[in-house]
Amino acid sequence: MLKKNIRLEVMQQLEDKVDNYIKDFLIPVDNIWQPTDFLPNSQKDSFFDEVTELRELAKELPYDFWVVLVGDTITEEALPTYESWLMDVEGISQQNGGTSWTRWVRYWTGEENRHGDVLNKYLYLSGRVDMKEIEKTTHHLINDGFDIGTDQDPYKNFVYTSFQELATYISHNRVAKLAKQYANKSLSRMCQIISGDEMRHYNAYSTFVKDIFSIDPSGMMIAFKDMMKHKIIMPAHFLRESGKQKASAFDEFSDAAQRLGVYTGQDYIDIMKRLIQRWDIENLNGLSEEAEKARDFVVKLPARMQRINERIRIPQEITHFAWVNPAMVK
Repeated sequence: MLKKNIRLEVMQQLEDKVDNYIKDFLIPVDNIWQPTDFLPNSQKDSFFDEVTELRELAKELPYDFWVVLVGDTITEEALPTYESWLMDVEGISQQNGGTSWTRWVRYWTGEENRHGDVLNKYLYLSGRVDMKEIEKTTHHLINDGFDIGTDQDPYKNFVYTSFQELATYISHNRVAKLAKQYANKSLSRMCQIISGDEMRHYNAYSTFVKDIFSIDPSGMMIAFKDMMKHKIIMPAHFLRESGKQKASAFDEFSDAAQRLGVYTGQDYIDIMKRLIQRWDIENLNGLSEEAEKARDFVVKLPARMQRINERIRIPQEITHFAWVNPAMVK
């Protein structure tokens, strides 16, 4: 109970900074991009020609690419789940009008929501995928919920979001580069600007953690260790296709991402290293004995995981998903 009270006090202490966080890391609605900026304009006479061009370019993209793009889209579309999870975090509440943290969560969710919108519309117009199967998987993902091992702890949640935002930056950025290689400039621009949002969000959440380290270094260090020890579970970990009783699609989705080089085991290790550097873990002062042990564990972990990663072999056979019709894709 004592640790929980300390976390609540820290969150309350940081509330004075939240409006500046919003100003520094989020973009007002009237200034930020919207999905229609990157899609054929249905109000123009050129709409059908633009859709035809989009569909022609989509024909050049390979099967694994579509699997990854669909998985990314479904993950982004499950935003209602993510907002409800963050609203339950200690120090964030919707009661009595909410707090500055409540505004942060809502505004962040609004920015993230656009990612699923634009990708979903692209998939629909492309004609390359089975939208009903995708919609069912998204519905299942929201219905099933998820447990990422953070409970109501803001420290753990901000470690998670820091890691996750950087991971999604990497994924969308790599997809953008692949789309460009296939001369699909419009999809490339779409994924590139999404990746830019994710980088801003990473900078925000990693700043939250850095500020917490300045107030409660031992508590934050132990929370960081706990998250790294149990590994970061991606939201896509709970993907399942319709008709299947449990999450079973993630491993195959992950294999496709690794075959393409979109998101790999090495990326996981590199993100861990980047967070250790971002939060200057090796130079923290004033740590308790437990926190010192936690730091020692975290600093040594990337090397341990590197040895494991070097022994992993990724299956090369393509797995067929209900989302993507092989007859419609190269």
